[in-house]
Amino acid sequence: MRLTITDPGDPRLADYVRLRDTSLRRHLESEQGLFIAEGEKVIRRAIEAGYRPRSFLLAERWLDGLRDVVQRWPAAPVFVVTEDLAEQVTGFHVHRGALASLHRERRHRLDELVAMQRVVVLEDIVDHTNVGAIIRNAAALGWDGALLSPRAADPLYRRSIKVSMGAVFSLPWARLEDWWAAPGMLAAAGFLTVALTPAPDALTLSELAAGISAETRVAVMLGTEGAGLSRRWSDEAEVRARIPMFAGIDSLNVAAAAAIACYALSARGVTGQSAG
Repeated sequence: MRLTITDPGDPRLADYVRLRDTSLRRHLESEQGLFIAEGEKVIRRAIEAGYRPRSFLLAERWLDGLRDVVQRWPAAPVFVVTEDLAEQVTGFHVHRGALASLHRERRHRLDELVAMQRVVVLEDIVDHTNVGAIIRNAAALGWDGALLSPRAADPLYRRSIKVSMGAVFSLPWARLEDWWAAPGMLAAAGFLTVALTPAPDALTLSELAAGISAETRVAVMLGTEGAGLSRRWSDEAEVRARIPMFAGIDSLNVAAAAAIACYALSARGVTGQSAG
């Protein structure tokens, strides 16, 4: 159902209002059970992953490119707007010209994630860009899933989705229920829990990789952007591992560090015998 909208205050556009206002969006998206996908590729990946659209917000030039998608969902309205009007509604220049509002749903349970072989575990990483990038890196490097602490940023927030290039739709993820008990729960489930840290007395990733095998179940725990892992998680981990630094640099961005750890400890990257 195609509808041309000319009023930025039209209540039918409520799903798309002020997309950069994180606190507003957190409340609205949770209350209404929705999330926003931006750009043709990301919208397609969301639909292909089984998420159901509530509506589409498209500039005229994107109608043909997404015609096959919107035709599969005739009950979802297609709001056709100028790019200026889209900017007024969303609060930023939607240079990709295409947005979709989709029904939010829980796709994976915690018990499904703890039955997997290799997972990344995000402790209180609140930056949506980093969450999206970590999930994209994990998916690209063959890891099975991601676990997020209760305070970590939302993988289905628009910015997380955009940075992940839709990997948040394909890589299974779930929330941890108990931050305090998480390291012990993962160890009891059979994971080798690895705290990624810049501490000089930690094993290097290459040393750790040489001591485990492809069959070792690994959970790499990643800490906040500034302080790193909490003392609780670091102390409770079975192993602490580091990325050697040079040139006076003390650490990497958490998403970059996650990519290196996922590569070094992937099932294809390890060479030794199981440490689990």
